[in-house]
Amino acid sequence: MSEKVKHIYRVKTIHGPNLNLLGTRETQIYGSETLTTINQKLTVLAQKENVFIDFFQSNHEGELIDVLQNAHDYHGFLFNPAAYTHTSIALRDTLLAMNKPFVEIHLSDINQREDFRKKSYFSDIALAIEFGKGAQSYYDGFTRLINHLKGDK
Repeated sequence: MSEKVKHIYRVKTIHGPNLNLLGTRETQIYGSETLTTINQKLTVLAQKENVFIDFFQSNHEGELIDVLQNAHDYHGFLFNPAAYTHTSIALRDTLLAMNKPFVEIHLSDINQREDFRKKSYFSDIALAIEFGKGAQSYYDGFTRLINHLKGDK
């Protein structure tokens, strides 16, 4: 008889618009890892920490908002708002309403890109921001979020 594993934390990973094209879209900026590979590697990290993790990707702002609003039983989020980083007050307001820690994720170094990409509607309310390291930004963001949830510095 197998025992059911009880996870100590639940993390929702939310990927914004166009991230479904990772691995083929502007690989010189975003790298060659696919979203599937990133999610698989995050799953392995989560299993090592006894954390339940799941994933959602959408190209539609309202769907991202709905998923966040329905994530009451999660302890925190990994959030790559993609292009909504620079435009979405609605997503910002949703994250404030949820009042849960989240790490803002970006594959590229947004500070080294076009001027309009340097302004984020989320960075000032995020637990942390991980950016500029390709897929490693997700993995480092996961570690930061879990350490925060555990109370580690």
